[in-house]
Amino acid sequence: PSVTGSEELSEGERVSLECSTPYVCPWGDIALSWEGYDPRVSAVSGHSQLDTSGVGLHLTLTSSFSWKDHSKKLLCRVSHGSGKASATEVVLRVRHTPKDTRVSLSPSSGNIRVGDTVSLSCEAGSSHPPVSGYRWYKDGVAVGTERVLALHGVRREDHGRYHCEAQNALGAGVSPAVTLHVFSAEISASPAAEVREGTATTLSCDVPGREGHPQELNYTWYRNSAWLKEGTAHTLLFPAVAAGDAGYYSCKVTNSQGSDTSQAISLSVTYPPRIPTIALFQETQGGRLVIVRCTVDSHPPATLAIDRDGAVLATSGPQVALRQRLGVTASRNALRLEIRDAGPRDSGKYGCTASNVHGNASATKVLVTRAAELLIQPSAEVLEGTAVTLSCVGTGDTAEEPLYAWYRNGRRIQESSIPTLRFPSVRGDDAGAFQCRVQSGNGSDTSEVVPLRVLYPPRQPVMSSFLQSRGGRLGIIQCSVESDPESNLTLRRGDDVIACTWGCPPVPNPRVRSTRSYNSLEVEIRDVVLEDEGIYVCQAGNAQGSASAAVDFQA
Repeated sequence: PSVTGSEELSEGERVSLECSTPYVCPWGDIALSWEGYDPRVSAVSGHSQLDTSGVGLHLTLTSSFSWKDHSKKLLCRVSHGSGKASATEVVLRVRHTPKDTRVSLSPSSGNIRVGDTVSLSCEAGSSHPPVSGYRWYKDGVAVGTERVLALHGVRREDHGRYHCEAQNALGAGVSPAVTLHVFSAEISASPAAEVREGTATTLSCDVPGREGHPQELNYTWYRNSAWLKEGTAHTLLFPAVAAGDAGYYSCKVTNSQGSDTSQAISLSVTYPPRIPTIALFQETQGGRLVIVRCTVDSHPPATLAIDRDGAVLATSGPQVALRQRLGVTASRNALRLEIRDAGPRDSGKYGCTASNVHGNASATKVLVTRAAELLIQPSAEVLEGTAVTLSCVGTGDTAEEPLYAWYRNGRRIQESSIPTLRFPSVRGDDAGAFQCRVQSGNGSDTSEVVPLRVLYPPRQPVMSSFLQSRGGRLGIIQCSVESDPESNLTLRRGDDVIACTWGCPPVPNPRVRSTRSYNSLEVEIRDVVLEDEGIYVCQAGNAQGSASAAVDFQA
């Protein structure tokens, strides 16, 4: 048989295909039949032709075809009785827009991270004529025209819903949207990353599309790289943020396929100045110097001001006019004031005021400076025989020649116009608590008490012995010595150690008992017998030397 009809069909158009054969047997059983069509939308009609214009058998198939029928095969078959002689095949060519359009994502599994490469392919299940172009959309905005949309170095901003259009001469096929999940953790702060103390603050750890993420997410929080908490909550709440909550926060988001850790965010908490700390130092070496130092805790940094009795001397902001004797050093939340050639005029109540945009605070401290200061050279602790000079330092701001009075242990020992007291070769007896008094036309002032210590070896020990007969015979031997530092006293009888102030083993004799005190040792011998008589030697020693003495104890 032969088939006539259009080779190109339009989708939905009703068309007719005629199958015919030039053979007819009116009384025979030659027949034509169509195979492969859908009887629900099709009609088949046939007729025979036996006239002068021609002879033939005709069978017409009338139907409408959809895109799913494209490339489908229809058969027209001629049969004779129970045999099938031959068949003609018709391949349907149904014109239609791209159908069954879809997006495929590669990689199709695992977490997609920032920096990865992702490909989205636009594929049409059927199209006739063939697809001639593509168009990509992200969240409804056109982003490309290639069949494959390649994203090199994925960013968080690439997260979204993608769909494509496949186009041919008849129209376009639109794919369902596919969500590209970018697994990237990021922290945000609300209301801001810098807040005032007491503000309700929330830190949120998010991955793009968190609410629609296909897997359960777990969150681990860190502060200054130290573990803080973990759970399914993506927020960290501070109902009233405190200064101690400031720091660098990061979070790790975990799902069944891996984890990602955010960059740290700095949470800055601002607050007014706390009570300042004010410190006063007085120094006399190399000249009389007073240092006033003020420090404070605040954020943002505070402006500091130092005043004396209400008069501002220095600030960390725009400087006031400095006096000649003053020096100022300022740093973050710290201010240092140096006062050279300090004297009684610099005494008073020193205050420090700190202020920033959130408030202010202040503190005070009283400074009492003396006109006289006593210095000992080379040191306040020397060895016996050392040359020692005591200097009485005044303010140096008087026009008159001052008079200097010297005191040791509260008793005046010298008065002259010379500001020094010299010991060319100091002895132990020269040690004591020294003061000096400076008197001039402006008045007088007395220095603080400064002790002078002279280290010397033991002098000759002083020994005594006596015998008591009341209540039994009791012998007492005493040894004392002068030295600095303290000496170790040891009482011996021949080669035997009877007692010592420290460092000797206990005496096994139960009749002997010793009593120790500074540079003194007393030994009691109970129930004295004749064998206790003899020469007893007391040895005294310290780091500077040693000395000894003896006594003859008679029973």
